[in-house]
Amino acid sequence: MKNIVLTGFMGTGKTAVGRRLARELNLTFIDTDDLIEKEAGKSIAQIFAAHGEDYFRSLESKAIDDVSSKTKIVIATGGGAIVNPENLEALKKNGIVIYLTASIDAILSRVGNGDERPLIACGDKREKISALLKAREPFYKKADFIIDTTTKTVGEVVKEIKKIVS
Repeated sequence: MKNIVLTGFMGTGKTAVGRRLARELNLTFIDTDDLIEKEAGKSIAQIFAAHGEDYFRSLESKAIDDVSSKTKIVIATGGGAIVNPENLEALKKNGIVIYLTASIDAILSRVGNGDERPLIACGDKREKISALLKAREPFYKKADFIIDTTTKTVGEVVKEIKKIVS
């Protein structure tokens, strides 16, 4: 069985869906952001603050290289991971990439104040989300499947993914 890779913007359900999907399919769940935090011994926000986005992206690429070589896992990537074509290529080599999307309103309500999310921590969150989504959309669309999670429960999204991979 190929890996199941969940990608998409923050707040679209990658972690919640990934955990439940892995549990239901009896697979291991790996969140690349968690891996990076564990490896660095710092939160994503601390990594951004101390070293900047480029450094974070290099850690992210290493984490993706590591998990892409494994099998029978559900992977949740950080929201900007597949903007790097090498990351997308590594993930697709051994996995089915599913882009979870949601409306800006849904994302805003799910991320709350978003202070622990460095890319939207200050300024107008709606504006930042909109700009980032616009920039990342062409990369997200390279996924194998797209699921809009705006009006769906975690269970409904999991069910849809299970149909795709069965």
